[in-house]
Amino acid sequence: MRRISVLLAALPLILASAASSFAAAPSNPPVVVELFTSQGCSSCPPANANLIELAKREGVLALSFAVTYWDYLGWKDSFGKPEFTDRQVTYEPGLHQQSPYTPQMVINGTTTAVGNNLAEVVRLVEDAAPAAGPQITIAGPSVTVATGDAPPSGADVWLVQYEPGVIDVPVARGENTGRTLPHAHVVRALQHLGTWTGSAISFERPETATGLRAAILVQVTRGGRILAASTEAQG
Repeated sequence: MRRISVLLAALPLILASAASSFAAAPSNPPVVVELFTSQGCSSCPPANANLIELAKREGVLALSFAVTYWDYLGWKDSFGKPEFTDRQVTYEPGLHQQSPYTPQMVINGTTTAVGNNLAEVVRLVEDAAPAAGPQITIAGPSVTVATGDAPPSGADVWLVQYEPGVIDVPVARGENTGRTLPHAHVVRALQHLGTWTGSAISFERPETATGLRAAILVQVTRGGRILAASTEAQG
């Protein structure tokens, strides 16, 4: 009887641990929608609003990357980083685009649309093939990518840190002078953790900055298809 009582007492902890592991490694990976935008671009606010709506959809990981090539217009994007611009540039050959533009949305690394066209983006999200990549487990400072079928070139493992809510930014100069622009899921940091070649592998990651949430993307090299994605459980 005593042993049964001990097991019953421990059951909530066991269930909590299992739930935490499940949250860190969902069985249904989200469709990843990346918006490349700029506070200095007058056509971007509608796309920002569309990403806010997409971020509410179950099964979608919406990410806003601020590029830097419109900064010369008089307003330097407060979230812009060169590595975000580089990520967009890397996508364009595979997407048959001559050059990067804003606002652009990329879905699972394989299809693209103008970010202002919500109906087209939703169609691409709904038509996206389910990710068949490896399972990702995020546990504290460790990220583990399980065994699976890797492409010949291997796959990049990316750490994305983003703000999970909506941020309002007043713009004082440039094409959006006097406007306050809302942004959803603003990416603050992008880090390449390493390469996955099909065997199970673990990576150390930095602690998630206060107020941010971490996501892991496993993606065919040189801006290819996103094979798997996962976000850490909310605290």
